[in-house]
Amino acid sequence: MASILSDPTPEQLVADLVLLLDLEHRGGDRYIGRRKKGGSGRVFGGQAIAQALVAARRSVPEDRFTHSLHAYFLRGGSEEEPIEFRVKRDLDGHSFSNRRVVASQQGKPILNLIASFQKSQEGPSHQYAAMPDVPQPEDLVPDAQIRRNLADRVEGPQRDLWLQPRPIDFRSVEPREWLNPKAREPVLHCWFRTVASLPDDQAVHRAVLAYATDFQLLGTSLLPHSLSFAQGEVKMASLDHAIWFHAPLRADDWLLYVTESPWSGLARGFARGQIFSRDGQLVASVAQEGMVRRSRRESGTS
Repeated sequence: MASILSDPTPEQLVADLVLLLDLEHRGGDRYIGRRKKGGSGRVFGGQAIAQALVAARRSVPEDRFTHSLHAYFLRGGSEEEPIEFRVKRDLDGHSFSNRRVVASQQGKPILNLIASFQKSQEGPSHQYAAMPDVPQPEDLVPDAQIRRNLADRVEGPQRDLWLQPRPIDFRSVEPREWLNPKAREPVLHCWFRTVASLPDDQAVHRAVLAYATDFQLLGTSLLPHSLSFAQGEVKMASLDHAIWFHAPLRADDWLLYVTESPWSGLARGFARGQIFSRDGQLVASVAQEGMVRRSRRESGTS
């Protein structure tokens, strides 16, 4: 096992994340997404979404900011290969720009994304959603520490994943019962931020937020069913993902991610989320649907 001294520093972890989202320009509206350092499995969905968003953003005038994106996952991506992103410029209007992005590996699309961008404008403003009254992040144990404490009870790739240092610090309000979950309401509250400062660039903060929103969202749909993904009792894969950005944000300052799953069935789970800044401002809304199936071992079929 790698020693603690060999672990990357928080600054290195965040620098690697920023580099991962800094695509290589290959001419025209074609970009190449770097591989995750040390990656050897399936591409994390949040990475593909964030890289596709960065590709789309590169083709838009600087005075326009991302206000929404909608993505469909088509195939699982491999961390062994870089990802190619091709951008289509569908609209550049007076106030809005629209882009389509196809992400491919070895000539096959793995993700389609549509993103919309808007000039900053004034209009009627309200916020109906209220930030929940939950413990502050300083009063919570980091999820990474909980995973380390449980790692000896998990084997194989799942254990390696749990022990891997991450660039984002998640701190869950509710107890994380990854190994022996008990049925409960499908609602979670989790604080998160990067483990070190990010560049002062709103495009970077929104890309990092897009990356982070794929964590735990679909898993909320498992809570009423006493199923453990870590124990191999269920198979899950994201199908689509949508984000609406409501206000400027900083992903290196604490954000509260409130997720709920109003429905699951037909081998699918649906979840939605709201993200609040620490002062209670709603900065983004999220929705996702994914495949959720009991594993053969859990269902007793062969």
